Amino acid sequence: MYLSRIVIKNYRSLKAVNVPIAPGSSVVIGENSVGKSNLFQALRICLDVQLSSTFRSLQKEDIHCHIDQTGPFQVLIGVELSGFQGNENEEALLHGTEIDANRARLFYRFRPKRAVREALSRDEYEGPLTLDDFGWELAGGGNPQVDLTEIEWDDELGDLGATNVGLQYLQSYLVVFLPALRDVEADLQTRRSTLARLIEASQINVAEQNTLIDAVKAANDEIEASPTIQTIAGAIDTAFKEITGPAFSLNVDLGLSSPTFQSIIRNLIVLLTSNLVTQFEPRRNGLGLNNILYIAMLVENFRKRSANGKAAGELLLIEEPEAHLHPQLQSTLIEALRSFSFQSLVSTHSTQITAKVPLEAYVVLTTTAEGTPFAAAPASTNDLSLSDQQDLNRYLDATKSNLLFARKVMLVEGAAELLLVPPLVKQIMGIDLEREGISVVAVHGAHFAPFARLFNGSCLPKACAIVGDADQEVEAVDPDDDVPMPSNLGALVGPFVRVFLGATTFERELTTSGNLKMLASAANELGAPRLKRTLEVQDLIGGDVPDDLKAKVLRTAKRFGKGRFAQVTARHIAEAGDLPPYIFEAVEWLRAQ
Repeated sequence: MYLSRIVIKNYRSLKAVNVPIAPGSSVVIGENSVGKSNLFQALRICLDVQLSSTFRSLQKEDIHCHIDQTGPFQVLIGVELSGFQGNENEEALLHGTEIDANRARLFYRFRPKRAVREALSRDEYEGPLTLDDFGWELAGGGNPQVDLTEIEWDDELGDLGATNVGLQYLQSYLVVFLPALRDVEADLQTRRSTLARLIEASQINVAEQNTLIDAVKAANDEIEASPTIQTIAGAIDTAFKEITGPAFSLNVDLGLSSPTFQSIIRNLIVLLTSNLVTQFEPRRNGLGLNNILYIAMLVENFRKRSANGKAAGELLLIEEPEAHLHPQLQSTLIEALRSFSFQSLVSTHSTQITAKVPLEAYVVLTTTAEGTPFAAAPASTNDLSLSDQQDLNRYLDATKSNLLFARKVMLVEGAAELLLVPPLVKQIMGIDLEREGISVVAVHGAHFAPFARLFNGSCLPKACAIVGDADQEVEAVDPDDDVPMPSNLGALVGPFVRVFLGATTFERELTTSGNLKMLASAANELGAPRLKRTLEVQDLIGGDVPDDLKAKVLRTAKRFGKGRFAQVTARHIAEAGDLPPYIFEAVEWLRAQ
């Protein structure tokens, strides 16, 4: 069984969320303060039995700021679950909540109480509403023709065909939430630690329990036999009785642990061994590896629950697992999570993690121009063809997935623009693109279409400027060679996408009278003395730069490698005097959005 859809209305920053969720492990990404933590908390309110019900009685700050709290309204958090048919426990859990074959619905609502609703329906309620007039309910099922997004505050469960669901019925569905900043060491040691739950789930038989108890008794007897320990215990005992008096005194002994099985479980700890140290406690370990250790024990606990036949599914919610993790460990963690049978949702700012996840597992939260968070699952948008999705899966590596985190995006062709555009803009315009929330992303070619089609009202409603070369003609070395057709970039223009093209190529457009000193210094460092001399002569002559010199700069960049040429040129950016007009226009448009 897996969570297949999330719908949220009016909860905290989330005015309206409606996204499908893929089975397995999905990543929730977006800029800071866009609502990722609120999404997880909403899921816990709807599904997590272990969450205190005090969180379900919402406070003023839990309700979206656009809501008039003096009138009737509702906060709705709904989920759909799929893939449960054929599993007896999961079918039993969701009995009565099915809305279609292999599809069930659960939803939480915070809305006016029944008596208040009835008074409102008769126009008999006087005065403004307060939160004391509201209550929460958990329901399931209902008419599949009425979508979760269409349910209003005054729709009664009977009219919807839905029924009340008691939280106790969800006890066999385990939701585990791991916040970003948590004391993992304390979690490993607490009375209800993951280790303790794992031991309990292992169902150690009575005979083995007694053997462990006898071992603790024997260890305590040996400790008590030590003369020094006896002396210390006797001193404590005497002082204790002096203070309490005979009416309240207790006998004092020293030992490793109380000889009961529950005490053994509470005091059992994980011991680790490395090449240098044997059997050391986790507190001597790094926080990142302790996080992995904690997740590993959770995974094993899930497996034990399933093997015992008492589980009806698990959902693991992890905030920012990349904290304190080496990049390779980030990759191995997300790949491991994707291989497990249970479902997990991971919020992250790590491009290392997003690079390991296919497009269908993305949930993207972004801030719209109005300041309202918007949620989308890119793979579900109708604007992306199957080939687009396949291209994006290949190209959304650790670098290009930056466009999913950015507030605004400038798509460029290759490494030359990626290395030179940001420092050029800062030198000439005095603008730091990163501080403006603009990410420059290279697609390493002219295949902008799959990326650009992400930017629309149903997927990523944020500005995307395509900055490319007008001259996309490719000459064949042999007349019989095939050459790619130029892209129709104009077809990509839309409400969120604009195209800005140079007259020819980036290197030609960069070769202007104001940039000759910078290019000459770069040519000198590269070891291109003839180009250096030609640029210096042109700088002395002045006037417009001839086309043959622009072509010579481009040929030199190709010979030395465009990326290398840009890298060296960037070191002399202080000598730049011009910014190609089409790049200037792209920056101005992005800043205005």
